[in-house]
Amino acid sequence: KMTQEQEQLMPPPAYQPGMAIISKDLDKAQLQQQEKNNNNTNKSSSKSHGRKESLLPLGERHLAVLRQELMVLLGNTGVLGSGMVVSMPSVTLNQLTDPTQPFWMDKDEASWFASFQNIACPVGGLLVSFFLDRIGRKHTILLTNLMGLIGWILLATSFLHENRDYIYAQMLVGRAFGGIMIGMFVSPVGVYSAEISLPRIRGRLILGTSIGLASGILLMYLLGFFIRHNFVLIASISCAYQLAAMLLVLPMPESPSWLLQKGKNERARRSLRYFRGLRRKGEDSVPEFEAELTQMKMTADNSRVTAASESIGQAIRRPEVYKPLFMMIGFFGFQQACGVVVIIVYAVQIAEHAGVTIDPVLVAVMLGVARIITTFFMSAIFEKWGRRPSGIFSASGMSFCMLLLAGGGWFPDTMGTWKWLPVVCIVAHIVFSTMGMLTLPFIMISEVFPQSVRGSASGISVFFGMILAFVMLKIYPNMMAWLGVANLFAFYAFVSFMAAVFIYSFVPETRGRTLVEIEEHWRMGRRGRREARASAAAALSNLKDVELKEIFLKK
Repeated sequence: KMTQEQEQLMPPPAYQPGMAIISKDLDKAQLQQQEKNNNNTNKSSSKSHGRKESLLPLGERHLAVLRQELMVLLGNTGVLGSGMVVSMPSVTLNQLTDPTQPFWMDKDEASWFASFQNIACPVGGLLVSFFLDRIGRKHTILLTNLMGLIGWILLATSFLHENRDYIYAQMLVGRAFGGIMIGMFVSPVGVYSAEISLPRIRGRLILGTSIGLASGILLMYLLGFFIRHNFVLIASISCAYQLAAMLLVLPMPESPSWLLQKGKNERARRSLRYFRGLRRKGEDSVPEFEAELTQMKMTADNSRVTAASESIGQAIRRPEVYKPLFMMIGFFGFQQACGVVVIIVYAVQIAEHAGVTIDPVLVAVMLGVARIITTFFMSAIFEKWGRRPSGIFSASGMSFCMLLLAGGGWFPDTMGTWKWLPVVCIVAHIVFSTMGMLTLPFIMISEVFPQSVRGSASGISVFFGMILAFVMLKIYPNMMAWLGVANLFAFYAFVSFMAAVFIYSFVPETRGRTLVEIEEHWRMGRRGRREARASAAAALSNLKDVELKEIFLKK
């Protein structure tokens, strides 16, 4: 026998043709074994994922969430048109007020053009309060898109007239139809989103309306950046988009809650099966689905009985109606008065007044980008922080930004020399506003009202909010002349601070609560909730005493 040292000194065996084949066979066997192990791992991980999926409620499983998100996306395509209507003056007023153009407006006419849609917004709020509970969520969204389409057609064809007064009158009528669309779009898609989803993902879906509005504003800013001094082309592109958005509403199923309230039980069953990831016409009985459908039917029956037995005037006297109604009117009021919408509509002009040294239209585009990026993160922020903390943080940040802008005007020799300050403050103001003041009212209007009056109450809230929006937009040029740029920014800072105080004092937290729980919150009031907590604590204390006595007796 050879020693170990001799074996190590031996040369390797001579190459033989079969050795390569054997080596390849061994490598193939190892690869097959590795693939088999990987497949087993993947199967076990997929089984684990399947087990996790099966533990989720039906409405939170992958297919159900995908269907809900898709239908909400289709509904919100029209909301982009509302954002385009809001921001259109910002990118077209420079052309429309240019005296060298064949048609131009003076200062007063331009202010009416910029704010006229807000006269019609309250009308849209009243129309949605009438139609939402009568013709349903889907058909209200369809009608809203039709109003916007008529408005864009009127704007795109206004220059076909030769008479200056006819051109201006048709422009105002077109803006009015756009305003009706804005007022009508505030609540129906949000209400639809709230009614098809469970509490855990409700906030994410309702936020789609704010994302759509932000996307429309950005789209109009981009059109204005690339298409300068061509009003008709911008209006024509907007018209084509609104037509496409209206057609995309057709595949949407109606809200199961509304169908149940109208007694259309079979259609409601099919709709809810679709939104819970089941086959629409399936005959299989899923206990969890049947339990949810039964609960929704009970709520709808109660709402139908309540709606039949009392008018909207009588319903408003109930605490679960008038309390959230006054809260939402106040919330929308502070939203409009703190200058959020003014900055969106007059973005280019405000950038010029604030002393921005770069292209003011580019600043408007930056505002649109900042807003839409922030909006995409708001779902996670609302679910992590809650509604109230986000609103307080938003209003406080807006107040700080406006104070800095005012400081630039008050101290021109120090803060006024910081050329970067106006751009940073205006963009930061939009970011802070998107984190609460601009988005929260649109989310909460779909959550806080009882089902029986959800359409009417949300429409009334929008009505008062849009009236104040018109007032703030119409008087902005006059306030600029009366107060001056710096003092006007200081006024917006004060209103934003008061908005933070209002949110802390009156706005409830709705994160993680069902719509029924939110309704109970308003019905019981603070005293009722304190009494309920005291009763629960007393019952728990009595239960502990009984358990201690039982333990003592056993010993």
